[in-house]
Amino acid sequence: MTRIGTWNLENLFLPDDAPTAPDHRTAYEAKLDGLAAVITDLGPDVLAVQEVGSAAALADLVGRLDGDWRTALADPDGRGIRVGIVSRASLTHVEQVRDFPDRLAPVQVDDEAHTINALGRPGLRARFRLDRRTVDLVSVHLKSKLLSFPGGRFSPSDEDERARYAVYALHRRAAEAAGIRAYVTALLTAEPGASVVVAGDLNDSPQAATTQLLHGPPGSEVGTGGFDQPDVGDAQRLWNVAGFIDEEERWSRVYRGRRELIDHVLVSAPLVHDVVGATTGGIEVASIGDQPLARRNEPASDHRPVLVDLGPVTA
Repeated sequence: MTRIGTWNLENLFLPDDAPTAPDHRTAYEAKLDGLAAVITDLGPDVLAVQEVGSAAALADLVGRLDGDWRTALADPDGRGIRVGIVSRASLTHVEQVRDFPDRLAPVQVDDEAHTINALGRPGLRARFRLDRRTVDLVSVHLKSKLLSFPGGRFSPSDEDERARYAVYALHRRAAEAAGIRAYVTALLTAEPGASVVVAGDLNDSPQAATTQLLHGPPGSEVGTGGFDQPDVGDAQRLWNVAGFIDEEERWSRVYRGRRELIDHVLVSAPLVHDVVGATTGGIEVASIGDQPLARRNEPASDHRPVLVDLGPVTA
């Protein structure tokens, strides 16, 4: 069996390396111990990770894990966080995913009409081989629903400003999802039948339009009548494994006291019918609000991981 997953590690910085980093060594060590304990207990073979503040911090975490691990990291965003991949298998074909789709106009991001024409946080693709499968994994972290305003504020000056910045954030997240989708489409076009996994913090629910963009052609999602019916669109589709998670455990974060699934693993056609289970790990996470600095010394992540188990290759 192969276990592939994703986990937002929540501001994995060295002490005092950023405003959201632990402000003393004891808190940093406790965070590393907490993260390592979960990874060891859940036993992924390959894990897409998000909110990595530095290569050194990720190396400290991997140093607490048993066995040999390989890592790869994308470039950081303006906050200094980035996506990465941690793997028991060798990683090849490593490259960053930056581009919006062709013909998509630059996206406005603030009241000053500044625009972006690429992912704010690059995705990261790497290839690995485990249990006779060659898999391309894309680690992703789309724009957060948490709104930030001019001057570093997390509260708007008025409701009109809140509405405008919510639109900017939504447009950016949608464009980023489209960029990842275009990249995956190119992979599946160049190599029909490729085993592709997109895993990460999509910052929205399974039914959100931005999440749905990643599916590709609609019509055979997990849990629908078309799931077991072969279709010409299957070669381009991705399936969200959320439908394989027990309903009561189908959440990865608690926001303002409400459970929500915003972290996702999507797989291409050669993998979806090999899924034997999926989980969010059964771990407890604390409810969060809209103040990112409030959790800087917490000894764990504010997200659950999401993991999918693939059965052995039989052909």
